[in-house]
Amino acid sequence: MDGLQAYGQDIEAMKNIDIRTVDPATLIDIDSVIINKDLPKNERIADFIRQIGNPYCYKCGKIIVKVGFANTDITLDDRMESYLRTL
Repeated sequence: MDGLQAYGQDIEAMKNIDIRTVDPATLIDIDSVIINKDLPKNERIADFIRQIGNPYCYKCGKIIVKVGFANTDITLDDRMESYLRTL
């Protein structure tokens, strides 16, 4: 079971959080999250989620970050390469 599956029905609520109305004081700063690279992948994921709370909405300093994912086989590397070719 990966970290998100552990949250069950709360995943949809995490995805749908509105950054315009969320209380910044309730969000975790990603700079405070420490990844133990010695853990197996599934345990790293679960530990990250335990620390960050909501992987879809968190803080980076004073900035609120909202993350979304597309259902696609295109990787971030593919997207970055495509973007850089347009510059």
